[in-house]
Amino acid sequence: MKKMSAQAFKSHCLEFIERVHQSGEPVLITRRGKPLVRIEPMQVSNGNLLGCLKGKAKIIGDIESPIPDWRV
Repeated sequence: MKKMSAQAFKSHCLEFIERVHQSGEPVLITRRGKPLVRIEPMQVSNGNLLGCLKGKAKIIGDIESPIPDWRV
């Protein structure tokens, strides 16, 4: 990941935004050597709502059986 000072980013902001968009490589903006923010390209989804969480959730147990009455 590339690093640059906030001052350098301020003077060439649009140029660096376009460079990050084209290359896909994030840039870390620092002030006095300390990290402030990270500029990275957006993750564009393909718009498919069905299956968008594939591999991100795990089913544990039986999801079809009725829930027991817990208000005893």
